[in-house]
Parts: sequence; structure tokens; C-alpha cells
Amino acid sequence: MTETITKVPYIPDDAPFSGEQKQWLAGFFAGLHSRLATGGGQAAPAATPVETKPIDIIFGTQTGNAETVAESAAALARSKGFAPRVAEMDDISLDQLAAMQNLIVIVSTYGEGEMPDNAHQFWEALSATTAPRLEQLNYGVLALGDTSYDEFCQAGKLVDTRLEQLGAKRMLDRVDCDVDFEDAAEAWVANAIPDASTVAAAPLTVEAATKKSGWSRKNPYPSQMIENRILSGEKSAKEIRHIAFDLGDSGLTYEAGDALGVMPMNAPDLVQGWLDRLGLSPDADVNGTPIGEQLTSQLEIVTPSRDLIRALEPMVQDSELTHVLANGDKEALEHYLWGKDTLDLLNIKPDLALDPVEVLGWLKPLQHRAYSISSSPNANKGEVHLTVAAVRWMYENRAHRGVCSTFLADLVTEGSNAGIFVSPNKSFRVPEDDSVPMIMVGPGTGIAPFRAFLEERQARGAKGASWLFFGDQHRASDFIYEDEISAFSKSGLLSRLDLAFSRDQAEKVYVQHRMTENGKDLFAQLEEGGYFYVCGDATHMAKDVDAALHQIIETQGGMTPEAATEYVNRLKRDKRYVRDVY
Repeated sequence: MTETITKVPYIPDDAPFSGEQKQWLAGFFAGLHSRLATGGGQAAPAATPVETKPIDIIFGTQTGNAETVAESAAALARSKGFAPRVAEMDDISLDQLAAMQNLIVIVSTYGEGEMPDNAHQFWEALSATTAPRLEQLNYGVLALGDTSYDEFCQAGKLVDTRLEQLGAKRMLDRVDCDVDFEDAAEAWVANAIPDASTVAAAPLTVEAATKKSGWSRKNPYPSQMIENRILSGEKSAKEIRHIAFDLGDSGLTYEAGDALGVMPMNAPDLVQGWLDRLGLSPDADVNGTPIGEQLTSQLEIVTPSRDLIRALEPMVQDSELTHVLANGDKEALEHYLWGKDTLDLLNIKPDLALDPVEVLGWLKPLQHRAYSISSSPNANKGEVHLTVAAVRWMYENRAHRGVCSTFLADLVTEGSNAGIFVSPNKSFRVPEDDSVPMIMVGPGTGIAPFRAFLEERQARGAKGASWLFFGDQHRASDFIYEDEISAFSKSGLLSRLDLAFSRDQAEKVYVQHRMTENGKDLFAQLEEGGYFYVCGDATHMAKDVDAALHQIIETQGGMTPEAATEYVNRLKRDKRYVRDVY
């Protein structure tokens, strides 16, 4: 059986170490005697340790990947005779950090170089001029990120550099992992944790630590789609669909708040466009594989990679592209790329001869897309539901599509299969106490996890107040799940509903405006121990909601801005203000 790793609050260990322990601790991160992790099997039984040695593992995560790696590292450490102590970064104070001697940091980068939600307060304290010296600390940083973003793995780089500035000893070089993080993370963890006991234990893989069913990104379950219906009205500017999959005998389990990974395929017309541009047939062999197969299911051919952009620039001789790349202006580059996919860039100079091997080398692997699950397993036995906005647009008289959203909308019909796997998000959960208030802010498809939350509370017979802020453009065409939400309201399960349809009146009204209008009651529910959840757009909505929350607390609580910020930070530390934003 896979060992279950439970996070516990960090407790400083002030006991003195023996001379032998100190000698070992000085070089523990060298990892000279560790074995590189191989295979994807289950963990071998833990060796009986001669004595246990502490290792602190802290993680910062937005979607759960860093937590998965942290749990894997803890399970491997435990199997090798250590006593791992696992915590979220924001759960660690600088006093606790100063008491540590050996630390593994696993942190993802969110958005454009930002710290994930559960690492903000840790980073603010660590980067402050008042941070303590850490000469006694041996540490290593594993950074997770996405090379599609300019600030690749920036959070990990910042923490790594700051710990060194404070005098800590880097005993293992930082590794920056791309979206295919499993192998690199597994190897780094294996090197970071040598054997503490006299009997070596088999290493534990990243996937074996949490994927009890055996289904994962590398091995998705071929699930049958059992429902695919449009939720939005005919006059809506959007196309939002309800998608349901049958879990069959997969053994896949999930909880309300988790995400579902979907492995897509590229649209046939886009693949054909690529083949036409390269002058090849689908079965043409490129690097040992038919190019049609690579373009369909292996390579990202919608979003231009940085390698492709930089390689094409001197070849296509487009003055605007050359100018924005030369100036390093990210906003100008985003403006230039707006609406374009990779084929558009290849077609800037349509008579330019392209080497297929070279071009395919510029592309990134096709990745899964993660969607917030919109169902409770307790209300939908053997099923998992998604709420998906199909992304479509026109550019240069050619139809363009979002990779996975239109894969689900157009290519996976009811009765056919798609590869799926569950991505746990343990920080985004219905309150364990069914009596406490739950405030949910989820406009548009951001309602997805809150549909799941309400189903979960209904199944549990929860009596706590549930308050939903929902909105979109027009009530007549964009009030998705209206029948279900109305039923929740009538039953009393949804004790309060505030709607914000922005284009139904001259002045646009958004969910943050409804929050402010009801600030007194919202603050009262927070004072009663309420939980505050946000799901949806991170760029604008989530920031506006956060600003409104601060203002409400400041106004209704009679606080200074600094006190309101500390109040919000306390909500975050208590896991009562959590977000699922993208």
C-alpha cells in the first residue's frame, strides 16, 4: 500500500544532536549514496531505522503539484529512516525556520513569476530586512514552472537566492522543472535524501506517492463521455458546456474541490494546415514517427513556444516581431501575438521553406489541461463533471480554437473516450465543520467547484450557511445551472444568492460590487468563522475581489489598512480564504 503522509504543524526540535549526527547532517544534501528513482511501482516496505533524523519539507503550491512532490519526498524520507515534517510555506514562521537544520523547499511559480497563494506570507517575511541569519541551515530548492512564461520558475529562484543571502548552505543545486516535472522532480528528491538507516529502502516515485489508482498524466484513464450539453443560451457570447465522464472500474476517486486533467488532441483542420504548410502527408516519417500522429496528439501546435518565436524571427523578417523582441517588451509581444497561433507565425512568410525536423524541434509537448471538477462524488456515484467554456475565435479568416475546450466540445462525443486523471487540490475543500458559513465567489465557469461544494453539503446534510456570488454578462443567456441553483435556494441549502450580470444595465456590475453592497453581512459571517472561496479569472476578477474583501474588512471592522491586511492574512493562514484561480 502507498504510505499516507499527513501534514502536521511544524514543531521546533531544540534537542542537541550527537557528534555523529552533526557530521552526517553537514553533508546530508550531497546525496552521494542515494539511488536514482526508477519505475512507477509502489513503495517497498519501509526499512526499520536505527534512529530517526528530522528533515523539514515545505511547499508552496497553487494547483497541488508541489504538494504531490512534497508528499512523495516525505514518503521516501520516511522509508529511508527519517522523520519528515511537512508544512505549507505560509505555515512556517521565521522563528521556526531559524530552528531548522535541514530543509527541502518545493515551490511552484504562479502566473507571471508570482508566489503561489500559500507562500506569499512566507516570502514577504523571508525577503524583509528583518529576516534572521540562517547560517545553521542546509537547504535545497526544487522549483516547478512552465517555460511558456517568461518568469520561468521565478518563485523557486527567489527563495533559493534569498536563503543563500541569509547565510544558509545550498547543499543541492536547484532544479527548475517544466510542466513535465515528474522525472526531474523524482530524480532531484532521490538525490536530496540519502539513506539514514543502515538498511537501504527502495525509492518512491512521485506518482506512486499519491496516484493510488495508477492513472496519471503519463497514464490517463480512457473514460467514456456520458454527457455533453450546452449550458449557455442561444444569444450568449459564450459557449459553456456541461461535460460528464464515467469513471467505470478505473478506481479513480476525487473530492469536491479537486481538478480533472484531460489529455486533448489537436483539431484535425489545424493539423491539416500544418501538413499543407510543410508539404507533407500525415504518414510521412519525421524522427521515426508519422508526422500526422505527432501533430495530432504529441505536440503543442496552437500556442507558440518561445523557441519557435525566436527561431522564426530572423527567418520571416517581420519588422514588428523583430522590434518587439529586440526591445524585450512583454506587453508589446503579447499584443503582437494576440489571436495568432503557431500556424499564423509560420505563414508570415508563406514561401519560406521549412525543415520539418527543425520546426518540430521548436515545439513543446502537448500537455493536459486541468479543469475544476463541478460535481461531488457523494452526489454522482461513478461520475465526474466539468463546466467548460469552449474557446473559439477568428483570425485572418481562419477559425481558431482552444485546444482542450473544443476537443471536449467537438471531438469527444457521448459514448466516446478521452484520457483523464485526477489532480487533488487539498487546500480547496468544503469546511470539515458543516455548521460554519461558506461564502463562494465564482462568476462564469468559476461556479464549477461551488456546484460541487453545494452538492457535497447537500449530501452531508450540512446546516451551515452557504452564500454564493455569481455573475456573467446577461441573465437571460448566461445564468448557467440556473435550475439547480434555484433548487438549492428553495431547499434552503443555498441560504443566500447574489447575482451580478454586468451587461443587463447601463453601468456594469460585477461580483465585487455585490460583495461591497453586502459588506456588513459578509464581514459578520467571517467573524462567525466563515470560509471565503474564490474561483475564476486570476488576472482581473480575483484581484478585484481581493481588493473588495480588504476594503470590506477595513470598513466594517473599523480597521486600518494594515490591520485589514493582517486580518486577511490570518484568514489565509487558517485556510479560510482560499482560491482556485487561473
